Amino acid sequence: MLTSLSLTNFKAWKRIHTMRLAPITALFGTNSSGKSSILQFLLMLKQTADSADRGVVLHLGDEKSLVSLGTISDVAFKHSDNPEISIGIDWELPKDLDIKDPETQKKTLFKSKKMKLSSEVVANGGGKLTTKSMVYSLGDDTFAFSRKHEKNEYALTTSSKKFQFKRAQGRPWPLPAPVKFYGFADEVRTYHQNAGFLSELELEFEKMLRGVYYLGPLRDYPRREYTWAGGDPADMGRRGEYAVAAILAASKNRKKISRGKGKPMFTLQEYVAYWLKELKLIDEFRVDEIAKDTNLYRVYVRRSPGSSEVLITDVGFGVSQILPVLVLCYYAPEGSTILFEQPEIHLHPSVQRGLADVFIDAMKVRKVQIIVESHSEDFLRRLQRRVAEATEITEKEAAIYFCDIENGEGKLTPLQLDTYGNFLEWPKDFFGDPMGDIAAMQSAVMKRKGIAEE
Repeated sequence: MLTSLSLTNFKAWKRIHTMRLAPITALFGTNSSGKSSILQFLLMLKQTADSADRGVVLHLGDEKSLVSLGTISDVAFKHSDNPEISIGIDWELPKDLDIKDPETQKKTLFKSKKMKLSSEVVANGGGKLTTKSMVYSLGDDTFAFSRKHEKNEYALTTSSKKFQFKRAQGRPWPLPAPVKFYGFADEVRTYHQNAGFLSELELEFEKMLRGVYYLGPLRDYPRREYTWAGGDPADMGRRGEYAVAAILAASKNRKKISRGKGKPMFTLQEYVAYWLKELKLIDEFRVDEIAKDTNLYRVYVRRSPGSSEVLITDVGFGVSQILPVLVLCYYAPEGSTILFEQPEIHLHPSVQRGLADVFIDAMKVRKVQIIVESHSEDFLRRLQRRVAEATEITEKEAAIYFCDIENGEGKLTPLQLDTYGNFLEWPKDFFGDPMGDIAAMQSAVMKRKGIAEE
């Protein structure tokens, strides 16, 4: 699970010092206040790690990427031509990473669940980027790979007092630049006798990013028919276009999902049907093949008990919009981090409130982390209520932020919840000025009544 994030000079953000990431992290704020940029930052890191091009320091994306950010000038704070972008990610492993002594493979040298990567990326002209330095932390020990002054040579160091890197015998060839923004140059392991374990640090970072999933705000329209050839989709797609395929793949694999102690397990389709009914959107939900061996499927729903069964295209748009949200929460592997951008779009306020319960349930039974960008006051109020009830989620398991622009820079304000679900401080214009509208309405009513009475 991601535990904190820091960055500098990325889009609206000149600097985010330390942003705590909880099992449920929610970002609120006005339009163009930098909320989406935080999600885009994580997606940029993920697609860079996924890229086959080892020479690309940061993969800014194209039409096929999770996010397309343009040029380095487009990405940089205030569109600087020579930005220095810093990256900081802290995360916690499911279990301790145990690093043995590379020379004996017997004694444990380093052991911890807590990891961190800090990296500095600089422009070197012509839109090209270079990694100036990168530092991995495992517990209290650090392993740094940094450029020597202005030379294009790098040095490998560690903060450990019980371990030092040993150069292999032979000519001390200079070390070249890192691979991407997080990888030690291959020569690091070749030129040192005991640096092989650094690959394990890189692997854990890549595994963490592979566990990041994303669903965008503009989701696919429902279809009368869906094609599925039997594959297992890796995710829902940016628009949720693989949601039905994921349901079918889970059924084919006979995947059962725990619902907690003492509760019967559900298939993915049953879990989706359960939540659609709990949210009072429909009464029944099923996916069936039109005819055997056609690879064509239809989604059938029943709006209420006793009503006729119809296709998903023949009911309200909200069902198809929330479907990928529900599927991703229970299809993504346990321990994943899921990024949602405005999941409440096209949903009734009561369903927006229910989304908070969906996310809390997924957090508990599947140990997934949810990072959501939202404009929904109803979603937030339900989250506050659940914290106050203290049965499903605690204030420490939620991190809520208000994003705003101040003097041309993004400003991130953490909203502290107490044990009763109340905010210790409510930012100005968090959800506009509803009390101002009420007061103005009452004033207008009194004015009109006065005129009518005359």
